[in-house]
Amino acid sequence: MDIHSITTGSFLETCYIISDNANALVVDPGDDAGNILDYLKRRSLSVSGYICTHAHADHISALADLHKERPAPIAIHSKDLSWAFEEQNQILPYYPVPKKPSGATFLALEESTEWELGGMKFQCIETPGHSPGSCCLLFHDASSLIAGDTLFKGSCGRTDLPGGDPRQLKESLNRLKQLPNDIQVFPGHGPSTTIGVERRTNFYMA
Repeated sequence: MDIHSITTGSFLETCYIISDNANALVVDPGDDAGNILDYLKRRSLSVSGYICTHAHADHISALADLHKERPAPIAIHSKDLSWAFEEQNQILPYYPVPKKPSGATFLALEESTEWELGGMKFQCIETPGHSPGSCCLLFHDASSLIAGDTLFKGSCGRTDLPGGDPRQLKESLNRLKQLPNDIQVFPGHGPSTTIGVERRTNFYMA
C-alpha cells in the first residue's frame, strides 16, 4: 500500500492518494483537481472511492471536478454532509461554496472496523470536535492513520468554527492516544508524525 500526499489550495491542505496495485482512494481532495488528476493518470490509477475526513471547504472543493472525470462513491459522515455544499461552508475569498458532485453516490462514513473500498481495508474512528462528523481512517496493514484536522504535529484542529466543540475534540484526542506508538499519523495540514511522538510532546494530547 502506498500513501502519496498532494498539497492543495490556499490553506495548504493535504490530499492523500492511497493506492494498492491499480486501485486508489482519494482522501480529502481540497483543491487543485488538475494536479490530483495528473497524478492518477501518471500512475494509471483507477479511483475506487473518495473519502472525506470532514466537510470543510478546504478539504472537499475539488470533489465535483474529480468526480466528473473519475466517478466513484463518496464516503462522508452524515453530520457533515448535511452542510457540506451549503452557503455556510464557504471560506471567502479563498473558497466559495463547494460544488456538489452531480449524480454522486454518497456513503455514510461512520464508526466501523470493517470498511473496505477498492480492496483496501481500514477502520473508521469517529473523532468529532473540529467538526461534528470528523473521522480518522486507520489502515492497520500500513500502521497509518489519516487524521484529517483532528490531530496535527504538535497541535490539533480548531474548534471555533460552526459545529466545533472543544470537549468533544479532547475526548477524540484521548481516543487516539490509545493507539500504538508506532502508528504513523498523516494530518490534513503540515508534516506527518507518530502517535508516540504526539503523546510525548503534544500539549493537546496530555
